[in-house]
Amino acid sequence: ETPKFSRGQRIAKRAMDLLISVVGLILVSPLLALLAISVRLTSEGPVLFRQKRIGLKGSEFEMLKFRSMVVNAEEPLAEQREKQHSGNQVLFKMADDPRVTPIGRFMRKYSLDELPQLFNVLASNMSLVGPRPPLASEVEKYDNHVHRRFLMKPGITGAWQVGARSSLSWEDSVRLDLAYVENWSLLADFVILIKTAKAALAPGENAS
Repeated sequence: ETPKFSRGQRIAKRAMDLLISVVGLILVSPLLALLAISVRLTSEGPVLFRQKRIGLKGSEFEMLKFRSMVVNAEEPLAEQREKQHSGNQVLFKMADDPRVTPIGRFMRKYSLDELPQLFNVLASNMSLVGPRPPLASEVEKYDNHVHRRFLMKPGITGAWQVGARSSLSWEDSVRLDLAYVENWSLLADFVILIKTAKAALAPGENAS
């Protein structure tokens, strides 16, 4: 049965998103400035990486990240897929990706490259917590039931990102995302946010 969310539930989630993202942006603004300067000075190209992702109800939006790779890193992606060492059959992931810059590697280790997505939350095309926002090319590989992920806005973090992250199988990542959507609560969001803060301080590669 398709889960349905009341107007009150959606308002409560949006209110939490706005409150935490505004406070968060104020608190981390010095860090955002420092990271932006570091990216600009250590490699050629724009500070921000903008990428089309699929969000609520299958709508497309532009997701923001600090650029952690060399310019035009997506062009040799097909070649890099042959060297893939981690991830799964839908989500691409490669250990020691040569396209990642030194400052990018540091940001990914602590998920700092994701901080600009707080602006996506303010713009209402993302939430603090939700399913991972996929690429259109990934959605083309989805089975029908996986589209239930689009019943909620995609999140900066989510149920599977705070666990095994990129080491999960595709089936397990889908299971966790759908369980989140079908059993959503504000308490669950708070728990995931707390776990995210702990996971960000642990060594590991960015999951998205």
